[in-house]
Amino acid sequence: MSKIKVDAVESRNGTLTLGGTGDTVVYTAGSIPNSSLDNSAITINGTSISLGSSGTIPVGIDWQSSIKAANFTAAAGEGYFVNTTSGAITATLPASPSAGDQVAFKDYAETFGSNGLTIARNGSNIQGNANDSIIETARASVLLVYADATKGWLYTVQSNASDNELNKYIVATGGTITTDGDFKVHTFTSSGTFTISETGKPTGSTTVDYTVVAAGGSGGGGAGTVGTFGGGGGGAGGFRQSFPNPATGGFAISAQAYPITVGAGGAAVSGQGNDGNPGGNSTFSSITSTGGGHGGSDQGPVGTPGGPGGSGGGGSSANGNGGNGNTPSVSPPQGNPGGSWPGSPNPGGGQGGGGASAAGASTGDSGSYGGGPGGAGTANSITGSSVTRSGGGGGGTWPAGSNTSVGAGGAGGGADGAYPAGNAGSGAANTGGGGGGAGHTKNTSGAGGSGVVIIRYKFQN
Repeated sequence: MSKIKVDAVESRNGTLTLGGTGDTVVYTAGSIPNSSLDNSAITINGTSISLGSSGTIPVGIDWQSSIKAANFTAAAGEGYFVNTTSGAITATLPASPSAGDQVAFKDYAETFGSNGLTIARNGSNIQGNANDSIIETARASVLLVYADATKGWLYTVQSNASDNELNKYIVATGGTITTDGDFKVHTFTSSGTFTISETGKPTGSTTVDYTVVAAGGSGGGGAGTVGTFGGGGGGAGGFRQSFPNPATGGFAISAQAYPITVGAGGAAVSGQGNDGNPGGNSTFSSITSTGGGHGGSDQGPVGTPGGPGGSGGGGSSANGNGGNGNTPSVSPPQGNPGGSWPGSPNPGGGQGGGGASAAGASTGDSGSYGGGPGGAGTANSITGSSVTRSGGGGGGTWPAGSNTSVGAGGAGGGADGAYPAGNAGSGAANTGGGGGGAGHTKNTSGAGGSGVVIIRYKFQN
């Protein structure tokens, strides 16, 4: 509702003349409710203003005479000449705007191309997105009008401002999306697609960070009626990360769909002579983490080696070497080797699977028949909380001698090996943990834990 106070109102020959002060003429939404005034004129204290159709009074911008050369907050109904010669400037839009509010900006010194103008949204959307806008084109002019809470501020008039609608920050979909302060986190616990629709700008974000964890291998089978050996622990899935990096210092992306693969854990095995199974690879773009190597098994009277992988599987109890880690080789390494048989006792327990931060352990000196512990995983806080992933599986036991303890799983989802009476543990889901090695009486080994892919980027200030 708008009001004009007048002393007298006269309508002659299509002209409405208002003068003095005192009385009030009321019109709604900028329109004088008199169709006879269409395309006529209104005179206020001697100044004539042309009317549009339906008697609408054109609403103008009050351009400010003070040139803006530093950050400032705009007011509704005002226009600003902005001088970015000395550096980029941020103009903050009005808080709690009303429908129809307008703000305008003009590149005063033709320097937006080198030092851009950031238009900070101040809690309202711009073009329907919860992101600031940036103008990086010299000689640009723009007019924004507030529409509603859904679309927020819309560009209705623009000149030489081709990129003013681009988002300052990355915009993406896919996986389970959470936030950590000014960062969005996409977590894929199964295969899917990470789709980039806006690639952002250097003043916001243009790169992502990632943690790509492959699946763990399963532990090896234990002894049967011949021999009494323990199976080796499964190797942890390869662990690769770029976290932490600045918003523009991580992995470069483009506007496209990125297929995400999350590896499945190696399947458990049962019985003498059965090696474990390797874990599946996990991928994001050009980043591939290799599945963990399988645990070695009892063959009676000798054991088999662990398999290679992101981290290697542990060897079995006798003559079983650990599998190589970081296979294929990447830098920094994605994992470590599995534990190897130390030479005595023979027979004995299985060796531990390798982890992201440490190699799998051997069973120890003569007289120690327990399983070897799995190697520890690696912790990071890409989701906002510290989580350890890619621990190796522990080796299975042979129940003799002074040490009959199971091989403990490595921190980060690695599972314990089996004692004679039970089955080995499985690696924790979505950690890439290795499965535990089986014991000596046809116990079932543990399956490897599935992998995970996590992507993080800045989405606001």
